[in-house]
Amino acid sequence: MLDTRGTIHTFDAFVVAAAFDADSRLAAFGLGDGTVRIAALAAPGSATTIEAHDGACLALCADAAPGGFLSGGDDGELRRIDPEGAHALAAWPGKWVEHVLAHPGKGAWRAAAVGKAVHLLDAAGSTLKTLVHPSTATGLATDAKGRRLAVSHYNGASLWFVAAKEDRPTALAWKGSHTAIAISPDARYVVTAMQENALHGWRIADGAHMRMSGYPAKTKSLGFTARGRWLATSGAESVVCWPFTGDGPMGKAPEELAGGDAVLVTRVACHPEHEVIAAGFADGLVLLTEIASRKVLPVAAPGRGPVSALAWSPDGRWLAFGTETGFAALVDFAPR
Repeated sequence: MLDTRGTIHTFDAFVVAAAFDADSRLAAFGLGDGTVRIAALAAPGSATTIEAHDGACLALCADAAPGGFLSGGDDGELRRIDPEGAHALAAWPGKWVEHVLAHPGKGAWRAAAVGKAVHLLDAAGSTLKTLVHPSTATGLATDAKGRRLAVSHYNGASLWFVAAKEDRPTALAWKGSHTAIAISPDARYVVTAMQENALHGWRIADGAHMRMSGYPAKTKSLGFTARGRWLATSGAESVVCWPFTGDGPMGKAPEELAGGDAVLVTRVACHPEHEVIAAGFADGLVLLTEIASRKVLPVAAPGRGPVSALAWSPDGRWLAFGTETGFAALVDFAPR
């Protein structure tokens, strides 16, 4: 697929993150050297270099407004990045902006995790509120409507209503270090990755706990499929998918897809419409797998370093990936 439908870029720094803008017109790669490289999908072979941060780019996502991206760095800066340059939104000198998230459309908002605080900004860049947690925020996630914000931290997670007049989170407690988070599209479930090679989940309606274990390595990448039926995860030698139909995954075995080569999955990305998962491996392999049929479609062969970034465009046409060695690519899945 890479040879026939892909566009390759070679950068001189670790690819920290990949993202597409809200209109699926631009792709961006955030790099460890502090730059963000932007490519217009109408001409994906050319990338514009934006000097985004004085230090490393730590996080990148689509901005709430089309045509740009939200970037956080170890210089304490939160910036909107577009082909014209880097535009300051907020700054916290001496701190790191480790996670960013944005929700487009009506009631659009932006979020930046800085230490224990998650700062919420509106579409114009004005601060709406600051949500404080008992320890450092380690991950951000939102539901399909952007109504709820889930934040992982030590000893659990906090679930907030973004538009609440009084900010009182639902506390999701479980002892230990929680390092990443996902929320189902319908906001029925929250799942975190833990330090001890396991996942922990909560069913929001009744607070029921769910533990998903058996991983040979830490899960660093996880996400729900478009309709919330499955949770796809990294951290094993296959794509481990937990079923979230009915009352959740407890007592059910996960599906293990696209394994067999004794190489760890490092990144997963769920297609925005179909139950198809893109997976990147520690040897540089990238593939697609369909849950129902278990079919596998190779995208890129191994050999370019561990896959460190993976993302679908909102329209589901494009896949972006990058590796620790600075290799990056855009693959077009439009029907031909």
